[in-house]
Order: sequence, then C-alpha cells, then structure tokens
Amino acid sequence: MIAEQPRVDPTKVTDLARTLESELARLIVGQKELLRNTVISLIAGGHVLLEGVPGLGKTVLVRSLGQALTLSFSRIQFTPDLMPADIVGTNVIREENGRREFQYQAGPVFANLVLADEINRATPKTQSALLEAMQERTVTVGTETRPLPVPFFVLATQNPIELEGTYPLPEAQLDRFFFKLLVPFPSEIELLEIARRTTGESTPTLKSVADATSIMAAQRVAREVPVAEHVLRYAGRLIGATHPDRSQVESVKKYVRYGASPRGMQTLILAGKVRALLEGRFNVAFEDLAAVAAPALRHRIFLQFEAEADAVSSDRVVFDVLEQTQKDPSQK
Repeated sequence: MIAEQPRVDPTKVTDLARTLESELARLIVGQKELLRNTVISLIAGGHVLLEGVPGLGKTVLVRSLGQALTLSFSRIQFTPDLMPADIVGTNVIREENGRREFQYQAGPVFANLVLADEINRATPKTQSALLEAMQERTVTVGTETRPLPVPFFVLATQNPIELEGTYPLPEAQLDRFFFKLLVPFPSEIELLEIARRTTGESTPTLKSVADATSIMAAQRVAREVPVAEHVLRYAGRLIGATHPDRSQVESVKKYVRYGASPRGMQTLILAGKVRALLEGRFNVAFEDLAAVAAPALRHRIFLQFEAEADAVSSDRVVFDVLEQTQKDPSQK
C-alpha cells in the first residue's frame, strides 16, 4: 500500500520559487523573466533549452541553479566527437577472480540536474541519446532499462544555429523541452553591474535553498491547481490555431509548416498552473496561458522557408495567434 503524500500549502510553493529566484539573482544580473521561466519549468518538472550567443551567461545560470538546489549535478560538454555512450554509459568488461564479465558503467546523465552544454554542437546521433531520458526518465543500454534519479531535469544551452559548427536539434527532441528560453543581451546598466560582480576579488557564493523533497512537493501542488473548462478550451484553440490546416491566422497559413503538438498543450496548461501559483492564485487565468505561450510554443512551431525570407520568427506567429484567438467562443 502506497503511503499518502502529505499535503503542501500552496503558499509554500510561492515562497520556494521567490526564494530560489532571489538566490539566483545574487549572481545573475537582470534577466528577471528568464529566471522566472526557469523556475516555472523546474516546478513543472520540465526540461529547458536556453538559446543565446556565446558569453551571455547561459552556462552560469545552470551552474548557479545547481548550487541553489541540493541535487546531484553533472555537466556534459557536447562536441562533434561526443558519442551516445559518453552520455548514457556503456557495458565494459571487468575481470574479477579470474572471470570476465560485462558490467554497466553509468554515464553522466544519471544525475538530478544535467547541464547539456552547447547541445547543438554534437551530431544528431549523439543528440538523440537524450530522447528516452528526457521523456521516459529511463536509459536503455543493451537489453536492460534503468531508471534515472528523481527528480530529473535537463537544462541545455545552445548557440543560434546560424553560427558555424552547429547542428539543428531534431524536431522530436525539441518537442521534449518544456520551455525554450531566449537569453537577451544585457542592457548598458546590466553590463556595468556584470563587470562589477565578476572582475573583483571574489564572486557571490550561492547557498542551497531547496532539495529534492521540496521540489517534488511543489510539483504535486502545481498539478492540483484547477483549470476551468473555458480556460482549457481556450488553450485548445491556441494550439489548434498554430496549425495551418485549421487556423484563421494569416501568418500561420502563410508561414507555418507544422503547428504545436499535443505536448505543447500539456506544457501550456502545466506552465499556466505554476505561474498562477507564483502569482498567488490557485486557479489558472487566460493571462497565465498568454504569459507562457511564447516559451512553451516557440520551439514547437516549424516554419516554411518563406518565413526566413520575410524575417518572420515563431515568436511573431505566437503573438499573432494570441492576438487573433478569441477567449470566449461566443464572440463574433
């Protein structure tokens, strides 16, 4: 008989998120929206893809998160010569008492928090080694399937694919990321603060503010947040409007090749639940879905070549979908 998990006060989830954001802000300058969306994904139990040009602090953010959480942490540096076995592990021959036998040697993916640094510098074959781990939370080597630690998060960084020496991530792997977050270039004031914090005698040392138990408790509370039927239907209309064969949005019909998957609908709802909690509410509103739509859907909308020629991004498409999708289906 499974023991019933103790109920957690929703306000504790809000407090945990704010404490974690504050701790990360001691090292990360600015980037409030980036920190908030990273924490939302963490409480939702999802993986994050961070995209930005080199030097914007993507790796620093993930390492800082590892310091602020009492979780096992590992880093995988993706390079063109990295092999799948370097990630998931492999069977090696060991000799013991005169006998030779295969013994499994676990890879760095066996950690609670995995930094996949510059993930798009590895070949598609190596990138695909994370597919099972990210979706099923298991690793299969040979004929044996092994569970990954709980909780399990992949936080991947990538440079824009226009840069030399990068490989675009497969659509199936992109869809497994809960959020895709764009790391913006800092403002002039933020640049000055970055220089002050990083060129002195010492840099801030973060303290641990959450452990696996508190993170998993927060995840359970987030899933208990109710969603009204009309809000759920609105989320469904948003997802449907990203598909050119059923959308009335002109930019979707002209520029989109494939729309968001059902996993995008799940992400939209779950992220909306977490955001509602962080805003101090125990119900999901239209504004919650609108706030998380871009990070939840931008990597799940695949554009035609015409979009690149006309400088139309997936974010522009998501904005148009939000603008033109009615919250109330009775509206004309």
